[in-house]
Formats: sequence, C-alpha cells, structure tokens
Amino acid sequence: MMLLFKPSTAHAKRSKPRPYQSFSESLLMDSIEATEAFTKKWISPDHLSACSSCTLSSIFSTENRLEGRKFVEVINSLQYAIQGVMLVNPESHKLITRARNLLSTATKHLEKEFYRVLKSNRRNLDPESVSIRSIPSFNPRKKVSIYSNVPKSEEANIMTDLQMIADCMISSGHENECVKTYKKIRRSIIVDALSKLGFENLSFGKIQKLDWESMEKSIKKWLEATKIVINNLFDGERILCDHVFSTSASVAESCFSEITLDSALTLFIFPVSVARCRKTSEKIFLTLDVYQTISNLLPRIDEIFSYESTSAVRLQAADSLRTLGEAINSMVAEFEASVAKEASKSAIHGGGVHPLTRYVMNFVVFLADYNKSLAGVLTESDLPLPEDYYRNSDGCKNDIGETCSSSSSSSTVTNRLAWLILVLLCKIDTKSRLYENVALSYLFLANNLHYVISKVRKSNLRVVLGDEWVMNHEGKVRQYLEKYEKVAWGEALTSLHDDETVLLGEDVAKGRLKRFNEAFEGALQKQSGWVVPDSQMREGLKDSVTKKLTDVASLFYEKYHVETWEDIVRYVPKDLGSYLSDLYLGSGRTCINVTSLKISESGG
Repeated sequence: MMLLFKPSTAHAKRSKPRPYQSFSESLLMDSIEATEAFTKKWISPDHLSACSSCTLSSIFSTENRLEGRKFVEVINSLQYAIQGVMLVNPESHKLITRARNLLSTATKHLEKEFYRVLKSNRRNLDPESVSIRSIPSFNPRKKVSIYSNVPKSEEANIMTDLQMIADCMISSGHENECVKTYKKIRRSIIVDALSKLGFENLSFGKIQKLDWESMEKSIKKWLEATKIVINNLFDGERILCDHVFSTSASVAESCFSEITLDSALTLFIFPVSVARCRKTSEKIFLTLDVYQTISNLLPRIDEIFSYESTSAVRLQAADSLRTLGEAINSMVAEFEASVAKEASKSAIHGGGVHPLTRYVMNFVVFLADYNKSLAGVLTESDLPLPEDYYRNSDGCKNDIGETCSSSSSSSTVTNRLAWLILVLLCKIDTKSRLYENVALSYLFLANNLHYVISKVRKSNLRVVLGDEWVMNHEGKVRQYLEKYEKVAWGEALTSLHDDETVLLGEDVAKGRLKRFNEAFEGALQKQSGWVVPDSQMREGLKDSVTKKLTDVASLFYEKYHVETWEDIVRYVPKDLGSYLSDLYLGSGRTCINVTSLKISESGG
C-alpha cells in the first residue's frame, strides 16, 4: 500500500494548487520546477537553437561556477525523479514526457557547456600543467589513476567541473556526445603540443634520404620532445582522462587511447626508423642517447599506457629498444673493424701521439659514459684478452672505494671496451715499426700508451676498467721509457762507465771522455725534433736522463781528475741537465752552441 505525504513546506506556497499527486510525482514536479528555473535563467531560445559553441554568459564561468554545479545537481535530481515515477507510476505519461523533454534541453545545454569549458580552458588544461599540479598514484589492479592532495587551483576547479558534467551526461544517456566532444578537443591539443615541440612525423623513406646533419637535428628534437611528451604531455592527459571519467574506467580508457595512441606510436616508430638506417660509428652516441631515453622512460611508459587498449605503445617502445640495441652492437663492431683496418703508413713526427690514438680514446671515453646502457645492449662474445690484461675480481675497489661489479652485464662492457683499447694498442705497436730509430719507436709507444692511460684515469673508463688495469699499463709505460733511455743514451752512459777497481791509463780515459762528448752531442742533435707531449712525463724523463748522465759523469770526473784536461772537457756534470732543457719539445733546437767549455768558466 502506498502512503501519501503532505507536500513539504518548502513548496507549500504556489500560485495554483496542484492536483492530487503521489509522492514520486510530487518529487518529479519539484525537480521539473527547479530545472525550469535554471533553464529560464541560463538558456535563451537563441541558445537552444545554437550549435555547440561557447555561450557569452556561461554557467560554468569562474564567477558563476557555483550556479553551474547546482545546475548539474538539479539535472541529476531530475533524472532520479524520472526513474522514480517510471518505476512507481509508469502511467503518468504526460508528466514523464514533460520531464524528459526538459531533461533533453538541459543536457544539450550541458553538452555545450562541456565543450565551452574544454575549449576555453585549453591553457589551463594544458597536459603539462595538469601533470605537474596533480599527484597520481596508480592502482595496479584497476589500472586507473587515483588522485589525492590535488592542489586547490583554477585547474583543479575546472577538472571538477568537467568531471561533474561528464558524470551527469553519461548517467543521462548522453555518453557518446560527451566522449565525442572530449576526444575531438583533447586530441587536437596533443597534436598541437607535439608540433610546438618540433617533432616531425618522418617516414622511413624520408629519414633514409636525410644527410647526417639533418638527421642529427631530427634526433636531437626527438630527444628533447620525448621526455616532455612522456613525463608531462601523455602523463597529464592520462591524469585528466582518469579524473574527468573517474566513474567509468572504460570511458576513461577509450578516451585516453583514442587521444594518444597514434601520437605515441609515431613517437616510438621514429627510433626504429633511425636504427634501420645505414649504420656508422659517428651515429652511435646519438643512437645511445635515444636508447637511454627510452630505457629511462620505460617504467613511466608502462605506467601511463597501462590500459589493454594502449598495449601497442608498450610493445612499440620495447621493440624500439631491441632494434636500437642491435644497431648499437653493429656500430661498435663497425668501429672496431675500422680501427683494425686503419692503414696509414706515415710515421708521426717526433714520436708524438698518433691521431688514431686520440680518435679511438675519445670514442671509447664517450662509450664509457654510457656503460649502464651498454650493459643492456652489448652481446657477450669470447674476446681473446690476455689473462693479465686487467683484473676485475669480486674484492677489488675503484678509486672512490666502491666495490667493483662482477655481474655478467658489467663484465661484458668491461671486456668490450678493454678489447677496443687492445685493438688500438696493437695497431700502435705496428705503427711503431715505421720508425727506423729504435729509441724513437719506444718513445712513440710510451707517448701513446701514456695518453691512453691519462684518458682512462680522467674518465669513467677508470671505473669500468679498474685501477688494476691502470697500474698494469703504467708499468708498461715505464718499461718503454727504460728501453728508450737504454737505446737513446746508452752509448753516452757506457762510454764513461768502467770498473771502479780498475784505473785506466790517461790516454784511454781521455778517449772515453771524447767518446762521451761525441755520443752526448749526437744524442742531443738526433733527439732535438723528438717530442713528449705530456709535460709531467716530459719533465720526469728529463730528470731521469739527467740523473743517470750526471751520476756516471761525476764518478768519472772525480776518478780521473779531468780538470787538468781542459783541451777536451766540454761539459761539467752538474750542468748536463741544462743542455736537455729544450729536449722533447720537438723544436729541433739544442743548447749546444759552444764547442768547448772551460771548467773555470762554469764555476769550477
């Protein structure tokens, strides 16, 4: 049995008494009157016939926002009231028809307001702004964003307005109109944003035809754009979709997918096209930048495009990484082959650092900066490295006290970079044979290996290769320099060296001193164009040679009292170092300008 209640006092004052109505009919009539009051105030006949465009006086403008939200509440109440009458008094056709017509009018206006809010707030609803101002946390089971602590701002108010309108339109059966409007406007915003970031949708054919300078510019634009697009643009769009359509995960997914899918796929197809172009070593670092960017963004990509309908984006990003990895492997192999095939036959003047050494080490140093990315890219291979070439045991520590990694991925990078350096050193060893002078070939080897070590010490290569590698190769530099000294200065040193227990005759001793003078001057003249580029190594070598010469000359001079041999004495032991001052600068000059030098003129 239905109980009838007296109308509330809020609606007791009427111009005309209502005919008898049931409770549900009374509620519907109240909703009709409330809705009509809003429509008369905000919807003019002109607006009713207008197309979907922004009205001059909007119910959802900043100053009218509360009215707009009340309007949505009134429409929701009207919907519920209609449902109540249809359930309890379905024979009230006239009242239901009137209510439905009014609901249709109100909802159409709401659709226009939805369009207006989206259109007129493009700047406030810029995805970057939405992304920065919102704090999303994803529910892994529902794969729908849940937002908390959204800042109180104009953007937040607009998002709330859109959410209320969308909920109302969907519940009133106008989902298609709502979604269509939303997709149209938001897709255009994404496309415009990508265009402003300078990203071009180039086909594989067009990319292939680009010269390297043009391709480099395109890749750099892609690198700059992608971080913004993923972290701000797509993230902000996901946030907005999930917020506006929070009551319907399926609608949120549909909108986000249709708005972003094409643009996202285009974004990640570009790297694949770049990777499939002709592979040269000069392209490897930008290719690594692209790989590293996608790799770093992959967790965000998986999070933002977590919907099943956007799985193609996740797959495309993963495919891009795989293709880029293959390209990087090919480029490293190409670089190694180019080093091995380098066939210049010209000896470097003065035994200095070979351009090949500089080129290869600069390349390898840059590679070492990408060691984390390379760990996921380089394929393992059996490289015939000497057992003592370097050590990377579990217990070793690098120069900052961190325990060295012995994982297979890091050892793969270490082995590959160490192998590239070994290929270089083998090539330098071959080029040392271009020198007819054996001493100069040793100086050439020492200069080039010292340069290699200095590049390792000052870069991330030291962490990759380890301090043991550095120490081992520093020992080899010392060996080269010792051999150089022995060959370059051996005649001068041995001419004055004799058995301390045996005293030579004066004529023999004088002959020894003459041999020393000739050997010393000959060595200086011969080495006047030789070079040691590194100042520390140069001074160290001068000191070493000076000490050896001074020691052997001092002993000889003291033993045979050469102060009485003024006719053949040219050099004083303590002054020998001054004659080496211009040595190893490659100047071609020597300090030997005086054919004879009296001991008294040198101060004793």
